[in-house]
Amino acid sequence: MSASGTPPARKPRFPAAAAPEPTPTPRREVLRPQRPVQQAAQDAARRSAPSGVGLTSDAVRRRMVERLARGGIRCEPVLQAMAQVPRHEFVDSALAAQAYEDTSLPIGLGQTISKPSVVARMVSLLHEGANARAQGHLGKTLEIGTGCGYQAAVLCLLARQVVSIERLAGLHEQARQRLAPWRAQRLMLVWGDGRLGHGPSAPYDSIIAAAGGDDIPPAWLDQMAVGARLVAPVQSDAHGGHMLLVVDRQADGWVRTLHEPVHFVPLKSGAE
Repeated sequence: MSASGTPPARKPRFPAAAAPEPTPTPRREVLRPQRPVQQAAQDAARRSAPSGVGLTSDAVRRRMVERLARGGIRCEPVLQAMAQVPRHEFVDSALAAQAYEDTSLPIGLGQTISKPSVVARMVSLLHEGANARAQGHLGKTLEIGTGCGYQAAVLCLLARQVVSIERLAGLHEQARQRLAPWRAQRLMLVWGDGRLGHGPSAPYDSIIAAAGGDDIPPAWLDQMAVGARLVAPVQSDAHGGHMLLVVDRQADGWVRTLHEPVHFVPLKSGAE
C-alpha cells in the first residue's frame, strides 16, 4: 500500500512474442475442382464478397473471365460463354458472394461445383476437338455429372445440343429448376447411370465428365462419333491420382493424351 492508501499500479504483463514462422516452400498447385465439402465451405467462409459491383452485373463476371485469361485460358468462345452464365445462381444463396472466386463450393449431397478455372480448362480442351473445329461449336455434347448445372449452362452456349446425366436424384431435380431457362435451348437432362452414357442420343461430337474412374467406360468410347473428342479425369498409378485425359476418335481408332493432374469425385455406377 502507498502512503495514500492506494494500491500501487501493476505493470501489465504481455506474452512473449512468438517466433516468426518459416516461409513455406512454393508448391505447384494441383487443380482441385471438387475438394472435400468441409474444406470448400471453410475456404468460402474465409473469402470476402466481390466489391464494387453487384453479383447480377456483367462486370463481376467479366472480372472472373479476365482472371481466367491471365491464368492461361485462350479459347475466346469459352471465355465469352462463361461471361454470360450467372454462376451465383447455381450455388446456395449463402455462398453466392464467393461464386466468382476461383474456388469450388459445396452444392449438397457431398458434391461441389467445379472451380471456374477447371471448367474453362476442360471445355477449352473439348473445343479443340476435330469436329468442334470443323463445325465451329461443340456439336452434340454429352456431359457426365450434371451437378448443380453450371457447366451444362456453359455448354449450352457452345454446343448444338447438350445431353447431361446425373446419378443423384436430388442434384438432378435441383439442376432441372436452375436450368429451366436453358432447357428450351437444346438441353436435355437425364437421371441415370452416367457410366452408361446415353445411347439414344448417340453418337456425340463431344463428351465431358465431372467424375474420375480407373479408366474410360467402354460405353463412352462407343458413343463417340468419328472426329469426336472426350475430356475426363482418370486414375493414373504413375502419378498417384487423377490425370486429365483427352481421347480423340479417329477413323482407325482412339488416341489418348494425358494432361495435368486433377482432383475429382470418384465415378460411380447406378442412380440414387
